[in-house]
Amino acid sequence: MSAASERCLCCVKYLMFVFNLIFWLGGCGLFGVGVWLSFTQAEFSSLPLSFPSLSAANLLLVAGGITMVTGFLGCLGALKEQRCLLVMFFVILLLLVLTEVILVVIIYIFQDVLDSKAQSELKEGMNVYTSDEGLRKSWDNVQRMFKCCGVSEQTDWFDVLNGTLPSSCCSLETEPCFERWTEPCYKKARQWLLDNIPSVLVFGVCIGVVQILALAFSMLMYCQIRRAEKFVD
Repeated sequence: MSAASERCLCCVKYLMFVFNLIFWLGGCGLFGVGVWLSFTQAEFSSLPLSFPSLSAANLLLVAGGITMVTGFLGCLGALKEQRCLLVMFFVILLLLVLTEVILVVIIYIFQDVLDSKAQSELKEGMNVYTSDEGLRKSWDNVQRMFKCCGVSEQTDWFDVLNGTLPSSCCSLETEPCFERWTEPCYKKARQWLLDNIPSVLVFGVCIGVVQILALAFSMLMYCQIRRAEKFVD
């Protein structure tokens, strides 16, 4: 193999290693945010996963875990200069990128349908408020934290509690309730998530750029190794 080819392969190798290291660190970041969100919202754990912040936490945990594994595989493939690892990395990363794009498109197109389904599941879960202690604590914590009442409106409780409201809907938690929260919980939880997600989105866009570059460098390195092997033969 010529000196120029060796230098080119070496350059691509270390560039790919650096990009995959950044990719792996990004996965650690996503996973960390997911863990933080899970612990922060632990008191809501008995609610259905359609609750906005809980769904986001699980999504970040899965995305972060997959990104970490893929990044590690890319780093290993770059250092070992093995075509099979590079191909495996390229395929997994390509599938990951396509999945991310499809998920973003689905969420954007069907956001109203998803919101409606999530609210329906939460309202259905309210029916066991009096019999399920865990769910009762979760709902009370949600309403106290967000200063809200019900899923889409406070009257959601009327069918569950025979025309009354839980004490957590009241700012002073007195019976009868004189001062009550009027804003719906789903709307407030969703807004809370949207207010806290811009930094995560910026981080996600950066990771997306790194993913595209990692795909390009992995294919370039694969071609360089294959060319070198042919030269040796």
